[in-house]
Amino acid sequence: MKSKGKLVIIGGAVNKGSFTETDFDQNVEKNLNFFERGILRKIIDESKSKEQSVIEVITTASQIPDIVGPEYKKAFEYLGAKNCNIMDIQNREQANSDAIVARANAADVVMFTGGDQLRLTSILGGTRFHDAILTKYQTEDFIYAGTSAGAAAASENMIYQGSSSEALLKGEIKTTQGLGFIENVIIDTHFVQRGRIGRLFQAVVNNPRTLGIGLGEDTGLFIVEDTMTAIGSGLVILVDGLQIKDTNLTNIELGQPISIQNLIVDVLSMNDTFDLKSREMTIVNSQYNPIPQVIPNS
Repeated sequence: MKSKGKLVIIGGAVNKGSFTETDFDQNVEKNLNFFERGILRKIIDESKSKEQSVIEVITTASQIPDIVGPEYKKAFEYLGAKNCNIMDIQNREQANSDAIVARANAADVVMFTGGDQLRLTSILGGTRFHDAILTKYQTEDFIYAGTSAGAAAASENMIYQGSSSEALLKGEIKTTQGLGFIENVIIDTHFVQRGRIGRLFQAVVNNPRTLGIGLGEDTGLFIVEDTMTAIGSGLVILVDGLQIKDTNLTNIELGQPISIQNLIVDVLSMNDTFDLKSREMTIVNSQYNPIPQVIPNS
């Protein structure tokens, strides 16, 4: 069954705009960078009721929810959102409560902040809150948005640990179940900045059906049904293992280097698309297939 909802997964941001600064209003153009102008604007525009949509900012992944939550709330409100709230769920009892479930059922958008994705899955996984937003995503015009940890946890399986520098040593990458909003992909964040491509290589060679998605900072994917569209200012790296010809994976010991033949890597920038069913990428600004120009009659 195709889900009726939409996903916005974001790679995190170094400079999100300092919404906690006292001079924010006086220096809004300086403080409001592309992340807020572009991707948060996209979330509002694609939501069910636009500026009137009920947005819940979920700060569970963060160790500083009292800072992160208000920062996102102020960002959304500056962009015109009228009904933005903060939901700081810190334990499973809260996530199973009637009050939290009622708020989840009333939401048009949930925005998961950064932090630790294992906190997200261990606190929220299998709770009534998790079931409520998953059902809404599958059956309604609903948006799951997540940045950094919130993006990594969106998929059926997720990376929660692993050194970037030793990522292609067997057993270095640790994965577990995510929140299950999208199948057959695995997502890594802060991707270009932290040199994490080896983490995706190992995740994909472990099961080549899985598509590896690496999100740069200030960059994301807007996903509707089988189509992913790159949004934001940076790069999205896709690692496709379906055409792998050979590997030494099962013949080496833990800690030894992995060999992989014929991995396919695609790089998307803003507005490029990728079809999850056909595994085909389309470059919007292709030098080989430019948009035809209409020449006026003389």
